[in-house]
Amino acid sequence: MTATAALSGDELKAKFEALDMPAIYTEGECDRMAAMIDEIRHLKVERNAAILAHNYQRPEIYEVADFVGDSLELARRGVDLEQEVIVFCGVHFMAESAKILAPDKTVLLPDMRAGCSLADSVDPDELVERRDELKKLYPDLQVVAYVNTTAAVKAVVDVCVTSSNAVSVVEKLDSQHILFVPDEHLANYVQKETSKTIISWNGNCYVHHQITPENILSVKRGLPNIKVLVHPECRADVVELADAVLSTSGMVRYAKESEAQEFLVVTECGLSDKLLLEVPEKKFYKACKLCQFMKMITLESTLDSLRHMRFAIELDEEVRAAAERSLLRMFELS
Repeated sequence: MTATAALSGDELKAKFEALDMPAIYTEGECDRMAAMIDEIRHLKVERNAAILAHNYQRPEIYEVADFVGDSLELARRGVDLEQEVIVFCGVHFMAESAKILAPDKTVLLPDMRAGCSLADSVDPDELVERRDELKKLYPDLQVVAYVNTTAAVKAVVDVCVTSSNAVSVVEKLDSQHILFVPDEHLANYVQKETSKTIISWNGNCYVHHQITPENILSVKRGLPNIKVLVHPECRADVVELADAVLSTSGMVRYAKESEAQEFLVVTECGLSDKLLLEVPEKKFYKACKLCQFMKMITLESTLDSLRHMRFAIELDEEVRAAAERSLLRMFELS
């Protein structure tokens, strides 16, 4: 890997002004960020490291990322990387997924506080207990886990799914009864798209759950022809207002390929920043909330992660292998 040219503070400031970023991105702050970006790029070469960043990250993280995408897209990227070290700028379960699929690589999470309320809503022991209870009623029951779950949960389910392939994977399972964990809203969306019986877990992403129909309707009143792109982790009454229900990567592709010029992006706010950078000729409006966990990852913590090789993701091999099985089955079915 070769280091790319350093950005100046002025160049960063111009980028962030184009995103209408808050006043904290001052000229002095952008100069400080530019220096950190330069050091991070040099350390990546020294450590034989690559940085994978989720779509919801801060815009300055995009400047040091080798790849930006959704959680599973990034985990799969990690398998084929020639670098021995992965710095995962996302939340904990995402870094775990990268380690599950690339066990021989060192996977670092810059801030161990970067968790996920959705992933934390399902305990593996409680899930096993619930599964066993339901199997007495429905012997054909299979357990499907959204990838937004811990490795321990992935290890005790039949198959994993993403927001983009959940419907197709569920349709291919040889079972009528599905226990879907942990996102109740994604489960409800899948139920509408399939004739199978979906039993949902009582969990949700607090970021998407807070978005209301009024957030969307207030924009549509002023821009009636705007295309509304909604993530399926949103509530059913929000999903009903969508022109397209898409994963984060799906939203990026849709915006690039659509003839429309104006879009309302209904997911975590970071994706709107990414779209504004990647498709500057189009307009993107926000009906979103911020994820406090995603925003815990900063340039400072990413730099410290590379300087001190912290914090490494460690998984019990039995758990890792079982979790890998559920992910590989998803790949086979999708």
